[in-house]
Formats: sequence, C-alpha cells, structure tokens
Amino acid sequence: MRARALCLVILAAAAAFLPPCASTDSIGVGGSISGNETLVSPAGVFALGFFSPDAADAGRRYLGIWYYNLPEPKPTVVWVANRQAPLLNSPGVLRLSADGRLAILDNNNTAVWSSAPPTRNLTAGAAARLLDNGNFVLSTDGSTGSDDQSVIAWQSYDYPTDTLLPGMKLGVDIKAGITRNITSWADPTDPSPGAYTFKLVLGGLPQFFLLRDGVTKVYTSGPFNGEILTGVPYLESSDFTFKVVSDPDETYYSYSIGASSLRSRFIVDGAAGQVLRVVWINGASSWSNFWYYPTDPCDNYAKCGAFGYCDMAQTSQCNCLPGFRPRSPEQWNLHDGTGGCVRNTNLSCGGAGAGGGGDGFWVVDRMKLPEATNATVYAGMTLEQCRQVCLSNCSCRAYAAANVSGGVNRGCVIWGVDLLDMRQYTTVVQDVYVRLAQSEIDALNAAANSRSRPSKSVVAAAVGTVAGLVLLTAVGCCCVWRKRRKRQGDTESSAPPDGRDDVLPFRARKRAALEEDWRSAEKDVDLPLFDLDVILAATDNFALSNKIGEGGFGPVYMGKLEDGQEVAVKRLSRRSMQGAVEFKNEVKLIAKLQHRNLVRLLGCCIDEDERMLLYEYMHNQSLDTFIFDEGKRRLLRWQKRFDIILGIARGLQYLHEDSRFRIIHRDLKASNVLLDRNMVPKISDFGIARMFGGDQTTEHTKKVIGTYGYMSPEYAMDGVFSLKSDVYSFGVMVLEIITGKRNRGFYEVELDLNLLRYAWMLWKEGRSVDLLDEVMDGSFNYSEVLRCIQVALLCVEVQPRNRPLMSSVVMMLASENATVPEPNEPGVNIGKNTSDTESSQGLTATANNVTITAIDAR
Repeated sequence: MRARALCLVILAAAAAFLPPCASTDSIGVGGSISGNETLVSPAGVFALGFFSPDAADAGRRYLGIWYYNLPEPKPTVVWVANRQAPLLNSPGVLRLSADGRLAILDNNNTAVWSSAPPTRNLTAGAAARLLDNGNFVLSTDGSTGSDDQSVIAWQSYDYPTDTLLPGMKLGVDIKAGITRNITSWADPTDPSPGAYTFKLVLGGLPQFFLLRDGVTKVYTSGPFNGEILTGVPYLESSDFTFKVVSDPDETYYSYSIGASSLRSRFIVDGAAGQVLRVVWINGASSWSNFWYYPTDPCDNYAKCGAFGYCDMAQTSQCNCLPGFRPRSPEQWNLHDGTGGCVRNTNLSCGGAGAGGGGDGFWVVDRMKLPEATNATVYAGMTLEQCRQVCLSNCSCRAYAAANVSGGVNRGCVIWGVDLLDMRQYTTVVQDVYVRLAQSEIDALNAAANSRSRPSKSVVAAAVGTVAGLVLLTAVGCCCVWRKRRKRQGDTESSAPPDGRDDVLPFRARKRAALEEDWRSAEKDVDLPLFDLDVILAATDNFALSNKIGEGGFGPVYMGKLEDGQEVAVKRLSRRSMQGAVEFKNEVKLIAKLQHRNLVRLLGCCIDEDERMLLYEYMHNQSLDTFIFDEGKRRLLRWQKRFDIILGIARGLQYLHEDSRFRIIHRDLKASNVLLDRNMVPKISDFGIARMFGGDQTTEHTKKVIGTYGYMSPEYAMDGVFSLKSDVYSFGVMVLEIITGKRNRGFYEVELDLNLLRYAWMLWKEGRSVDLLDEVMDGSFNYSEVLRCIQVALLCVEVQPRNRPLMSSVVMMLASENATVPEPNEPGVNIGKNTSDTESSQGLTATANNVTITAIDAR
C-alpha cells in the first residue's frame, strides 16, 4: 500500500509532462485525448496535451503545445488553448465534435473552452493534426499539408498566446476578420493574459506596438516603409528572413529560419516588459537571447516628446529637430525630454514666397520615422505632389515617401500630428521632410554654409563693413533724434495737461477707428461692446486663479461684472489660428442664435490686437469634464445622459433647420458642449461655423479644421462638409456619452476595434447594451439605451446621404414608437469620398485626418 501511494504521488507531481501514452499526431471526428495522453508531431518536434504550469498547484490544468524533444528540465510551452479557463481538479478531455469544434471538457462533461466554428465544411475524414511547425490544424479531409489553406478549417496559428513561431503571422487578416496578437503570461506559473501585448496597429503606415495594460505605449517597431520597420534597421540576419506584408486583405509580420539546426521563438516577456527573440542551437542545453526590444533608453516610446529625437551617442540623449527648441529648458537640463520641443518660428500656413517668406521643408535622413498610425497615406502620389499637398494643408507637419522598397520612392505619407518617437541612427533609414518657416530654413542653410572658417581677408573686409555701417547708423540716429526734438517743440502747446506723449493719443485714435468699425457691427448684431477696463476688472486682470480652460484659440477666464453677473471671457491668443474674420463670424452668428441648448453670447471687446468674447458662465463647465472623468461620470446616471443627448440633438436641429440661418457647426464635440447649473447642455464655440443659404446643402474647403475623431470621412479626406458632417460628429458624441470612453482613445485590444467599430460589432451580435458605461450599475432604461445606440450608428454611417437629418434624430430619440432604420457599417476609415455630394472642382489639396482643434470654451 505504501509503495502504491508513493507511485501515486510521483505520478501526480509529474502529471504536467509525461511521455506520450499514444504515438498518434491527430484525432478524428468524435475522437479525443485525455489525462496524460498527448499528440506528437510526425518528426517529434512538438507535443500537445494537458499540463500544469505550477508544480505546487497541479490541480490547475491547461491544454497546450510544447517542444517535445529538447533536453530542458521543464518543457517550453508555445501555445495554450484555455489560458483564461483552466481545468480545476479535473484530468480534462479534448474532443473533436461532429460540428467541427474542438472542445475541452471537465469531469462533469462541461465544456470550459471550445474553438471557433470551422470556416469550411468537414468531410468524414476530417481530423485535427499537430504539425512539426507547432501548428495544430483542423483540416477538412485530414490531410497533412501545412501550406494547403484550402483544406484548413481552423488552426492554432490564428490564436497565438505569448509566442510567435516561424511561419506564424502577427497582424490583422481583414478579410477573415482575425486579429493575431501575442500577450505575455501573467507570471511564469500562470498562462492567463498578462500586462504586455505586442500587436499591429492599423492606420497610416503599418506599425507594431508593445503595450502595457492595453493602453500605455512602451515600445514601437517604427513604421514599415515597404522595405524595413524603421525602428529596427539592423533586423536582418543570415539565419533569419523577415517580412511584412500589407495589402487590402491583410497586414502582418512573420519570419522564417534558414538553418535546420536552429530553433527560434519570438515572445513577449511580461517580467522584463520586452519583446525578445530566443534561439536554441543543436547541442545547447538552454535557450539564448538573440535580441530584445526595448534595448536602450532611446527605444522607450516618445522618450524625447513632440519634435524631439533620441541619440544614444550623446550624453543628453534627447535633442530637438532642426528649427525647434526645448519646450522646457529646465526639464531638458535634468535629462527629462518628455515635454518635447516647440518651433523657433511659427508656420505661416503657406508655400515658400518671395523674399524668404512662407514655409518650406528641411530634410532629416538618419531617423526612425515618426509614429505614423495617425498619418495619412496617398499611394499614388509622387514626392513633389506630396510636398504640394503638405504645403496646402495647414495641419501638415512633415511628409515622406510611403514606400522605398528597391531604392525607389513611391507614394506619400503626411503627418498632420506632432512628430513623436524619433531616434537617430548611424545609417541612413529614410528621408523625412519636416515643415519649417522659410526663415528657419534660410538660417539652417546659412549655418551649414558658414561652417568652414573664413580667411583673414574676409574677416578684415567684414570688420571694415561693420564699422562703416555703425558710423552711418550713428549719424542717421542723430538726425532722427534732432527732427523728433524739433517736432516735439512745435506741438508742445497742444500736449495733454497730464504730460503724456503723443503715443497715447495715437493709440487712442487707432482704438477709436477700430471701435467705430465695431460700433457699426454692434448696431447690426444688437450686441454690447465692452471696454477693456471692464473686462480687466471682471477677471482681476486675467488672474491665473480665474483661468478655467484653454484651447487652440486661447484661454478662457471666469469673471464677474459690476452688476454681479458671472461671465466666461474667451480671450483670443495672438498666436490663434482664428483671425479677425473668424472672430467677426463667431460674434455675428451667435448673436443671432437664440435657443435653450445654445450658449448665449453676452458681448465682445476690441482693444488694438485684443479680441474677447463674453459668454454666460456655465457652472458645470464642459461635457467632457464629466463623461471622461472616473469620479464625475458616476454622477451622470442614465436619465441625465439621455437628457443631455436629447438636448444636444435639439440644439443641433435648431442650427440646421429652425434658426434664421442654416448653420453648420463643424467642430461639434464633448468639450464644446457646456453644462449649466441644472446640467442642461448648450452647444458652444462657433468660431469655424459656416452659414448656408437658400437650397445650399454642400460646400468644399481646402482649410480643414476641426477635431480628429469627430470629423466625418468626407470632410477629413476631401474637405466636403454639409449638415451631415455635424450629424456624424453628433453620432460619435452619443457613443462617447453612453460608454464614457473617448472615440479617439478607446481600443478593444483583443478584437482590434475602435469605439465605432466595436459598437457596430456589438449591435450586429445583439449585445449593444454591453457598451453602456459600467458605472450605471443596471439603473437604466433598456429600450432608450438601445435606441440611442442605433440612432448613433445611423449618424456615423459612411455615406452622408444615409445619415438622418437632425429633425429625424430628435423624433427617433424622443418617441418610443418611432421606427428606427437598420444602420450600416460606420464610416471610420478615411478614404476617397464616394458620397452623393457634388465633386470638388479644382480641389488640389486633400486634408489630413488630424487637424487644428478649436478652443474648449467654458
């Protein structure tokens, strides 16, 4: 009895990896393996069976694949089926059912895991077979060919865990709807998903990211430029062949091994927070690291911030691109470059002009390409066409060739966002053309041309010239001073009694001329014109303590007028993209709009180059401060969110259909919806709004401004805007209100879906209610939630003609009995406009998908 008990203990301790009880490599329909039975690939390279990763917890078992014949103390697992659903105190059975699904059953015959449905019909000879490449393949006829995709109905390669084997794909199969990521184990004894995931992010140029907790970017491979991943320029090896494939059907990375004596794994190491390649050479006793990333501090994502680059050859590591300077010299001196860099000279938003004016480009070549997931790619453009498009788009920061394979430049990629995650290499990677003011380019060229030391004769000539200029300047200054003194004596009798010089009267005359212009405008729009002194008194001289927000057009301050009325003062920055035209536009538009769900403009102020707007003060600030805040959004129960959605819809309906003018807002977003004391929503910020007259329904613009994530595809891509552009923005905002997630920041990691596509997927599967913010705790109106989601999906459809008018939206939201049409797929991919709007005549510049954001007015 003691001997038998001892044997049982030994068997239990070794149950994780026992020699196979069966020599087969496959199971057929109705077949199974259980307990310590295993499948072994034909050449004995891999085994599949049940194992326990923790000897101290042998009751927790998983189905996995591991290397079968390596002399290592504990076999290396490369794939786990039920990593989130372990068998507990059960030997486990793997069975191939008649419907083509593989299922893991516990001792109660309950399935704890099953494979996805087969993609092809099975025959009587169908079988699931373990191959020598580590792939577990369900084939329709039981054949052994690993490359014959026509008979594969399911394969483990499509569902990787933490390991990428040779021949596996890492990326997205758009046609098949499969996303292949690798995610670290939680710890060495727990194969459940851990903190780190390595994945492809679609959009712009293909690029792979190492993410922590699904959100934080730790490292990126750099964009793929048709030849290499620019963040790993030294990837090539005589023993390995790497490739990145990108076409309309799928985008992926894979590798193969040339030497038969070599085995290799590409894995995500959760303990180190790295991706690494390990190798095993015949005769070795353990795995060896081949390379890993991040390798050095310069591999850390965006280490040097916007418009900065990292260089390991320098002590400071972080440097600014030519034409830029550190945003915070203090942080920079402390070797903290995350704040990035700012321009020495602002862009003029125009092409190079006579006399060195306008903008141009400075080329950098030994750089990892900036993150390009939010860049825009034009496959058919030449570099010169790319340059012209960039110059005509105010948001464009840089451009480069999209594909440089074979040493030939093809296509165009344009960055309309800050340049992030660049680093310097010793070898040329690819030219990037950074947009700078022409004066900066001239200065850089002059510096480059003057690097050689000038001759003594040149120095002498220069000294003589400077001395002559100084003498002439001194004589000229003297003459000017004498003339001024004479003019001052002639006009002394007319000087003001308080002794002020003639600068103030001139300023007063200038201000008087401006005020005269605006006095006439005041009569036209029936809007008060406030003196600057009144604004200064109300805001305590624009005290920092009164500042309540800041956006692209300048800061916003809280103030109190002499009569006690609280106001929000929007003070336009001198660097603002909003000029006098936009300012007058906003004043005239808002002054004539009166609706419960529109913010009320109380007046404006003009004083030389100061331009200010006075709004009614909104005590609860903007909607985004509630729905995107972990604490405050708990205060928004469903009924309040529904009231906000309906209020915004009614305000937008008034703008589009019921007001004196037909108004397109063009920048509708959560930060431009303000909330009063009673949480009533009010649409604000009409600085870029446009007015349509008569039967006009569509307009085109070359200056696309707004906010990425809210812009409709046809506006972002082609500059085509209409009432339906606002409808699209409204749909995005409704989904944000329902979920409590930003459209731009949300990403469903396992499915590789953004917010709009995730909402669409859940709606198709009948699980739309899963979108609802988790803080609701079940206290919501089920039918209202579903109706709002369905209406939102209607609003974000690709084709503008399929989006409803706001009057229809209000009716569908407000009436429980309203018929709501079935939505089509949302328009989240920026592509060539195929709407029913008229084509743009002479439109040579298409807009980038990231543009200037208007001020978040409070």
